[in-house]
Amino acid sequence: MDWLTDNAWLGWLGVALVLAAIEAATVDFVFLMFAGGALAGAVAALLGAPFFFQVVVAVVAAMLLLLVVRPMLKNKFMDTQTDHRIGASGLVGREAWVLQTVTETDGRVKLAGETWSARLADGATIANPGDEVRVIAIHGATAVVVPVIAPHTLPPS
Repeated sequence: MDWLTDNAWLGWLGVALVLAAIEAATVDFVFLMFAGGALAGAVAALLGAPFFFQVVVAVVAAMLLLLVVRPMLKNKFMDTQTDHRIGASGLVGREAWVLQTVTETDGRVKLAGETWSARLADGATIANPGDEVRVIAIHGATAVVVPVIAPHTLPPS
């Protein structure tokens, strides 16, 4: 038992490694902060602090890490604000070709190599087969489109 008392830092290091392994499975930055607290306890043990003081240092360090460092890490690595443009949202803004006349209620377009149901956005003019349209939204399995005005057909200013 004297060996464990003399080498308490190894116990703290073991706890830190176990907590880091749990963090690898959860990836929520909570157990990583606890592991940081355990490392602070290991440093206190290496400096010869009594066990009670080691525990206090570990708890205070873990709480500081949880309250200060974890929010910064979550903002950096857990991006929940950005639309990564995967799936249907990735089609918004792309051009499509009209296959069947598109009205405010019905039509078909060729979009990203697939045939999609389409309808015009409110106030848009009818798009005929062969016209180019731009997708402004996807509602379910229907692309909401507006006609693309070619540069050479722009009205004179």
